[in-house]
Amino acid sequence: MPWKETNAMNEKMKFILAWTTNEYTVVDLCKIFKISRETAYKFIKRYKEEGANGLSERSRAHHRHPDQTNKQLVDIILKTKNRYPKWGPKKIKAWLEIEHNDNVWPAASTISSILQKNGLVITRKKRIKTPAYTEPFSLCDEPNAVWSADFKGYFKLGSNDNCYPLTISDNYSRYLICCDCFDRPNLYNVKQSFEYVFKEYGLPKVIKTDNGSPFASVGVGGLSQLSIWWLKLGIIPERIALGRPDQNGRHERMHRTLKEATSMPPKSNMYAQQIVMDEFRQEYNNDRPHEALGNLRPSSIYKRSSIEYPKEIPEIEYNDGLLIKKVRTNGELRHKGRFYYVSSALSGERIALRQINDDCIELYFSVIRLGVLDLRQQKVIRLS
Repeated sequence: MPWKETNAMNEKMKFILAWTTNEYTVVDLCKIFKISRETAYKFIKRYKEEGANGLSERSRAHHRHPDQTNKQLVDIILKTKNRYPKWGPKKIKAWLEIEHNDNVWPAASTISSILQKNGLVITRKKRIKTPAYTEPFSLCDEPNAVWSADFKGYFKLGSNDNCYPLTISDNYSRYLICCDCFDRPNLYNVKQSFEYVFKEYGLPKVIKTDNGSPFASVGVGGLSQLSIWWLKLGIIPERIALGRPDQNGRHERMHRTLKEATSMPPKSNMYAQQIVMDEFRQEYNNDRPHEALGNLRPSSIYKRSSIEYPKEIPEIEYNDGLLIKKVRTNGELRHKGRFYYVSSALSGERIALRQINDDCIELYFSVIRLGVLDLRQQKVIRLS
């Protein structure tokens, strides 16, 4: 049993004084002070060796820590965290196992404890999370099957200019293909970036975006000049539902990492911000292990597309048996002496007409169904 909690040191001294009188046996003293014989002999031994100082409370910490991480490994862990301050313990462990595979590295929980002891962990406020729906609309079973593109929300630079980062990533490998900073999200800037990546990486089969400009429009089929260009290149534009960024969850998750690493805080000007974006892209693709890839790096999985960017943009080819008509410069279609407005975005483009019945004709641009030409109502009915 323990010493009295009121004043343990006084109780110990009373025990020793009683013992030194030689009037009591150790067994009797144990009964009087309600302690075990093991405890009694322990303090008698300490008193003989150290005097009254030997009765003071001592640390109960182990003298040896056989499971303690080697100092050399701890130093490497801390250097890695300082090099990649935004990485967590799982990411650091995976990176160390790749770069220093001659060592046996501790568990991610141990690495977390090491980082916490050295003040290198910022505790995040827990948030209620909604599970993301990340299944692609098209089959995503190889690199370049589906790309995602979006503008990460704009922010102000130190110069007070707006910065709109355009991001493009490969859904299968999570490879970050592009991260370009612009002062406005217009067609010219976006098309310029896509031309560069198409020449550098080839063409994907599908590009998934939201419904914003310049990726989509409110015209028939939701087509914009940019998505029309993609279709002529043989790329299918996919759009997530309105207000459902979770349908592009892989890309959105990358945006959160991008924001933490590059815009908190923003840089002084566009040039400095682009340098940071380029550095992040290099790290994200070539250094950072990705948990969803079994802690492989995106660059170890991604490979260039075999579909080359053509020197000349081809015209859309349609199946035989369809009536092909060109949209006029004002966006109208002429059919049987009447004019029907289709879309200004399709000005000069060839669209296909497929007769459904005497009164209705389906309109197509490439594989996209635009709407129905209702001859009785004399207008194009948009798809809901």
